[in-house]
Amino acid sequence: MNAMSFDPNAQPEPTLMPRATDVRGASLGLSMRLELAESLRSRWFHFYSAVVIGLMLLLVTTGISESRVLGFTGLSRLLVTYIQIMMAVLPLFIVITTARSMVGDREAGNLEYMLAFPISLKVWFWGRFLARLALIVLPIAASLALAAGYGAVKGHAIPWTHIGLYSALLAALTTCFLGIGFLISSLARSTEVALGLSLLVWMVLVALLDLLLLSILIQGQFLPDFVIGIALANPLQSFRTASMILFDPQLILLGPSSYVILDHFGVNGYVIWATVYPTVLGVVMAGLGYLRFSRGDLV
Repeated sequence: MNAMSFDPNAQPEPTLMPRATDVRGASLGLSMRLELAESLRSRWFHFYSAVVIGLMLLLVTTGISESRVLGFTGLSRLLVTYIQIMMAVLPLFIVITTARSMVGDREAGNLEYMLAFPISLKVWFWGRFLARLALIVLPIAASLALAAGYGAVKGHAIPWTHIGLYSALLAALTTCFLGIGFLISSLARSTEVALGLSLLVWMVLVALLDLLLLSILIQGQFLPDFVIGIALANPLQSFRTASMILFDPQLILLGPSSYVILDHFGVNGYVIWATVYPTVLGVVMAGLGYLRFSRGDLV
């Protein structure tokens, strides 16, 4: 029997250690999968999907694409109506359900269990954010695909450019209010407070859409550019104006304020603004929520 030889100068064989980026990527994927699995089992996602897709089915079955209003007909008329309804439904639903999420987990004791997983708080927070963003955008994409399929069956011209831009605008609006919801959820200490803050934010943004803001500022004799700038800082107003400018490039429905918008932005510039600004605002709000959440009492 031969004895095994031992070389004292031999170097140990190198081992493959996972890189930090790989570990963070795996942890982020784990956090997203946990949030996706939890949300898919909850009632809010199924109710939300039924509302978003059901609205499109309702518009399709009522034959609204066959009517003509302000020159819009076919699939364009259907998309205009759907996008205006979504502007009222989507932000309210997002901010209420999201603002109560982490507060509800804290009150139920689930947050302490979730934070026991071997992942960092940052990865867990942003993984949850990205998972919810994907879950909210998915039914919207399905409804727009349903509209395109309906238009193809009916022989309507399909405005693919408008469908793509509407998808980007809805994703930007979703990111904005999702970030606001995460910020509220990190600030509130109970679900009642979170719900109250959510409704307050929603009512303020709706009230400042047009009439209230313009009447107050015009009576105060402010410059028109300043008044319109304040209005466009409202993500709801930015979304609403961008949805109008796609089918009304001259913004006739806005009256004299259209000259200020078109002179400063132009059609393409304003669509870019209405897409980028709410997205950046939502990410900043979520970042502030993470800072507050990481420095406060987690459980």
